[in-house]
Amino acid sequence: MLGASQFSPMKRFPLLLLLLLGAARLLGQSETLDFGGHGKLTLYLPGDWKFNTSDFGDRQLININPTGDANASCTLTITFPDQDHYDTKGRLKQRVEVNGVQYAEQSVEGKAVGKEFNLQKGYGFYCNFTDPELVGKPPQKGNFKTITEGMIHLAPDVLIEVAISADGFSSDPYQQLLGMLEGMELSAGGGKP
Repeated sequence: MLGASQFSPMKRFPLLLLLLLGAARLLGQSETLDFGGHGKLTLYLPGDWKFNTSDFGDRQLININPTGDANASCTLTITFPDQDHYDTKGRLKQRVEVNGVQYAEQSVEGKAVGKEFNLQKGYGFYCNFTDPELVGKPPQKGNFKTITEGMIHLAPDVLIEVAISADGFSSDPYQQLLGMLEGMELSAGGGKP
């Protein structure tokens, strides 16, 4: 028989974390996208968000916006490449940093520095940028102080371009959107359609 003394605090923490993540999924909302032979992508978000999906054949565009007063937005562009050009972390990070140059020159950061997403599957990188003209000013709906641009390599045939706009990298809406990306799940498909 197992007694309570055999469950140390370090052993209880992973169980508690697992229970909290499960509760967040039950209390939040989820969106599942079926990519046919490329698999199914499930996104989990706490709070009230609206998903708008557009299918353009070779890509899917997902816009995620709050239904309440939060000042944040996320756009995901999902493509299904025939050839895997970003088959290493180094190549993907370099592409993300090159893509970020357009924002870096006009940002507080001044440089595109790729940071790694903490993903359950695949790998990805992003760069953060702050608008110098909005620093220290009160939030304005639809006018974002920060932007995150990145890419996620979920599988050789599933690539996601990411853009998150918000009023700060530590704001609740930003953290919810970042958590959605880092907690997404791709289930296997039956091969390329």
